[in-house]
Amino acid sequence: AEPAEIMALCAVVAQHKAAYFTHIRDESNRMLEAVEEAIAVARAYPIHVEIVHLKCSGVDNWGKAAEILDRLDRARREGCDIDCDAYPYTAGANPLKNLLPPWVQVGGNEAMLARLALPEMRARIEAEIADHGLNNWGRIPSWEAVQVSISPKLPQTAGRTIAALAAERGVDPIEQLCDHLIADNGATRVLIASISEDDIRTIVRSPKALVGSDGNCVADYGVVGQGMPHPRFYGTFPRVIGHYVGEERLIPLERAVHKMTGGSAAALKLRDRGLLKEGWCADIAVFDPADFTDQATYAEPHRYPSGARTTVIVNGVVVVEHAKHTGALPGRVLRRGVDGTAG
Repeated sequence: AEPAEIMALCAVVAQHKAAYFTHIRDESNRMLEAVEEAIAVARAYPIHVEIVHLKCSGVDNWGKAAEILDRLDRARREGCDIDCDAYPYTAGANPLKNLLPPWVQVGGNEAMLARLALPEMRARIEAEIADHGLNNWGRIPSWEAVQVSISPKLPQTAGRTIAALAAERGVDPIEQLCDHLIADNGATRVLIASISEDDIRTIVRSPKALVGSDGNCVADYGVVGQGMPHPRFYGTFPRVIGHYVGEERLIPLERAVHKMTGGSAAALKLRDRGLLKEGWCADIAVFDPADFTDQATYAEPHRYPSGARTTVIVNGVVVVEHAKHTGALPGRVLRRGVDGTAG
């Protein structure tokens, strides 16, 4: 969507007193312009705007986190309701096809796959990537930094890099990229090591930055246990507590917990959730900070956090006790205007 369309849609958001959560237009070489686009929405409408999983991708953009946070601070001083969230990992996740120049995907998946089969199109793709860097990721260190995460038709490739797969077949990485997408019907997802640890620390330390996993439903069994998802699905919150609070002493525990609970609930305008407060919904995690950290890795992502004494309560019902699931399923989808959500 073009900026004008986003503005028009956010006018409707404002009418409903809702919020705009944005995966900004660019997270690499044009990220400052993309952040300004989000700020422009916050200036135009009295709505909450959140930049989700803020990151500075590509080595050319490392160190820009402080400037972005300064811009958000200035916007808030002007009266804008805007903040961001982030996850504590140096690799991001994306569809493999997003590494292609934008024109390759014009017309949808079938049109893309047809182009990828043509030698002249592959030559053009290779030339443009060599000249401009991988689309939306700046200049990644190398193809060794691009690891297959989920590949429905080629599950044996999960956990392996594009560089390794190309070397095994005796082809160059562009050939591997195109062949893999064709064989997988364009559905491949990858992890890309492109984020600076220093930028992560800068964002986590910021008082207004929240913590979010950018994850979805996963488990270590069944359909949702397939593939090699990003370890953030399992490890985001325990990693912040175990590593940035416990090991690095970057922020106090209370602030870290608020970034994951009350701060997030407020951003989503959820009612009766996010705080330990009488009469509010009892969504509670009980853990020992000295024994609670992430165990999921890029090589073994389906690993739950440590913490033998962990207890989790959802809607007042114990669902995890002594780190074991009880079988109870009291959770529900929160919808706007329904119990537990914004009115």
